Amino acid sequence: MTYTVISHDAWGSADVGSFASLEQAREVFQALQNDRWFLADGSVRGLSIVQQTSGSEPCTVERFSFPHT
Repeated sequence: MTYTVISHDAWGSADVGSFASLEQAREVFQALQNDRWFLADGSVRGLSIVQQTSGSEPCTVERFSFPHT
C-alpha cells in the first residue's frame, strides 16, 4: 500500500511523491499547505492524499483547497 500526495492546479494534477506510510504523506501534505510558493503561485488549487493498493481503485484519504485570492 502506498500513499501519494497530489497537487491540483489550473492545468491538471501532478504527483508530488509516493510514501510507504500515511504519516509520511501527511508530513509533506501539511508542509505544502504552508509552502510560500504554493500560496503565492495562485494557480495551485489544492492538494490530496490518495491511498493506492494493488487490485483496487485509488481512494482519496485527505484533501485541501487553497483559498482563492
